[in-house]
Amino acid sequence: MEIVYCQSCGMPLVNEKEMGTNVDGSKNNEYCIYCFENGDFKGDMTMEQMIEFCVPHMVNAHPGTSEEEARKSMQSFFPTLKRWKNK
Repeated sequence: MEIVYCQSCGMPLVNEKEMGTNVDGSKNNEYCIYCFENGDFKGDMTMEQMIEFCVPHMVNAHPGTSEEEARKSMQSFFPTLKRWKNK
């Protein structure tokens, strides 16, 4: 089974409760609950701000990963995500 990632923060979307919501309340399968609610992004931030926000979460989720390693990983991954592509 292919892993689907939030197209804003890169979080794996492994079940419906982690999915954001559209305007009509239906689940959005491209964005997580932390980034997308009622058809709109939560918080207005740049890709760089999102990376800095996500660094501690990635370090906590992946013990042994340094902040710098997490940052570099996201700096290469985030430009491929739908929210940040072509920006």
